[in-house]
Amino acid sequence: TILIEPDCTADITQHGDIKITIGSGKAHAIGPKLDTIQLSIFSHRFMSIAEQMGRILQRTAISTNIKERLDFSCALFGPAGGLVSNAPHIPVHLGAMQETVQFQINHLGDDLKEGDVILSNHPSAGGSHLPDLTVITPVFRKGVSRAVFFVASRGHHADIGGITPGSMPPHSKSLQEEGAVFISFKLVKDGVFQEEAVTEALLAPAQIPGSSGTRNLHDNLSDLRAQVAANQRGIQLVNELIDVYGLEVVQAYMFHIQNNAEIAVKEMLREFARRCRRQVAGLLEVESEDHMDDGTPIRLKVKINEAEGTAVFDFTGTGPEVFGNCNAPRAITLSALIYCLRCMVGQDIPLNQVGTTGHDWGNECLHE
Repeated sequence: TILIEPDCTADITQHGDIKITIGSGKAHAIGPKLDTIQLSIFSHRFMSIAEQMGRILQRTAISTNIKERLDFSCALFGPAGGLVSNAPHIPVHLGAMQETVQFQINHLGDDLKEGDVILSNHPSAGGSHLPDLTVITPVFRKGVSRAVFFVASRGHHADIGGITPGSMPPHSKSLQEEGAVFISFKLVKDGVFQEEAVTEALLAPAQIPGSSGTRNLHDNLSDLRAQVAANQRGIQLVNELIDVYGLEVVQAYMFHIQNNAEIAVKEMLREFARRCRRQVAGLLEVESEDHMDDGTPIRLKVKINEAEGTAVFDFTGTGPEVFGNCNAPRAITLSALIYCLRCMVGQDIPLNQVGTTGHDWGNECLHE
């Protein structure tokens, strides 16, 4: 393969030789229009941001969970909260974090300002189990009223209170029995870490009979500061990228990367449908059923439209929500589906929102 640089031309002579004419050699500005080479470059630049965030978090955290078990994830999100790119951390975190960021955008709106950092772990706000604390920081640019990007880190804290050590009690009947609950808590306000307020919140579960506040407050506070520091590194790198290319170009390639992932998923679905001979009226239906240890069914039916490259994921028939903590919140269910789609795509694309805007994620049995 011979790569021809921009502003150069190549011709084949009558003797079969390749003649390359060098152009002016002037540098060409990168614009928002899609260029396949720049698409790959920006994809790796975005991923590098998340990877460097992860290295900062691992180095500055003090808990075994984050520093040694590496139970954390870092990612970059667009202005609407869609996942742009991530480091190869915990897959179930990465798809769910998108829901967390989008919840905060919708919930806080204009109340989210520069210098604010949000803490959340509530299952209705994109959380998983309560010990997974997500720290979200908006990225602002001068002259732009709303955040242009978001960075976030999710880390598993060994204990945040509740009726049992580890904050994952199998017999809990309420969220408060599992530990401290945060929906849209301002961990940093106007650039100041709210240590007193977050300490009070982490100790609050002790007010419930039979429950305790966090059993390791020092680790909680230290790891939360580490997550804030990781996000700050992400903000620094995003701003450096924008300083070089401009906001318009960086956001344009963010959308190009997300669109490229959507195209890849659609092509995969079309190819999957073409290989099957069970289509009815252009629709392929595939379904599967598994069971929990107690016999509760988990049922999934997927309807694939080959012409459109779209799919409907239907969980009708799945067992009901249980009165306890063994449920999969909507964000976790979506995360599992996103990860499966990403694994089925035979291309090197980042694990982002993976074209979820083009598919129907029905609410049936996706428990809030």
